[in-house]
Amino acid sequence: MNLMNEEEKLKATILFKLMRKRKWGESHMPFDRVKRLVPSHLRGRAEKILQELKKESLILSKPTHYGEEISLNPKQVEIIYSIVRKYFSITQS
Repeated sequence: MNLMNEEEKLKATILFKLMRKRKWGESHMPFDRVKRLVPSHLRGRAEKILQELKKESLILSKPTHYGEEISLNPKQVEIIYSIVRKYFSITQS
């Protein structure tokens, strides 16, 4: 598998895990905890992917006094589901 496919799969994995934890809109999760959702050898790459997801407006960022929190952007639900469906079998509810 080439690097682009690996990054796309990691992006889908992060989005999928946030979806399973129901972190949409006002339900946030600390940025550092999200990085821990992926295997330890991929955490450096996961941080880069999270920054890309923020730029693409697929995740929302909320600054707090103890660090940054993120959640899935409910306005981008169709795009998020299409990315995740490439690697995971899910149904949209």
